[in-house]
Amino acid sequence: MTKTLFQAIEDRRSVYGISKEAVVSDARIQEIVEFAVKHTPSSFNSQSARVVVLLNEQHNKLWDITKETLRKIVPADQFEPTAQKMEAFRSGYGTVLYFEDNTVIEGLQSNFAAYADRFPTWAQQSNGMLQLVIWTALEEEGFGATLQHYNPLIDEQVQQEWNIPASWQLVAQMPFGKPVGEVGEKQFQPLDARVKVFN
Repeated sequence: MTKTLFQAIEDRRSVYGISKEAVVSDARIQEIVEFAVKHTPSSFNSQSARVVVLLNEQHNKLWDITKETLRKIVPADQFEPTAQKMEAFRSGYGTVLYFEDNTVIEGLQSNFAAYADRFPTWAQQSNGMLQLVIWTALEEEGFGATLQHYNPLIDEQVQQEWNIPASWQLVAQMPFGKPVGEVGEKQFQPLDARVKVFN
């Protein structure tokens, strides 16, 4: 499937209805992620972003962990919608976990003290760009995805389950799979209230 960059960005949506049907090979998914991690820009070329890709049973395990973690804090009589949401994410093919390596960020803070308070923000901005690149690339291959944030609730269990280095801080989770059902139209605010051009 070949699209222009603008077409791929325009077509990207938050897709909650996803299935476990394979759209491309696992090797292709890895190729997409590795390309994005290598080529997405970062402040001071820090390359502080880290990514873990969970497929098949490893993906299922993440959403089982998240469900049981939430069960401990959501009142029992209100848990059913949460359980349904976790099952929807679990119904996908895989999940991309996004991290920032705090060792890299702290090194930059040490070496460039004048900007020390800015490096965590810049790292998050770079990670956001990485998320968009991977999300758009997955969409272009035929996957639907959403971006989720169950950190820091699941951080410790994720670290233990997949032997994640202690310096890696979980930023976001992106469940993806083959879209099922209709995807709603996206609503847009007027551009003249959001963009100013001076020439």
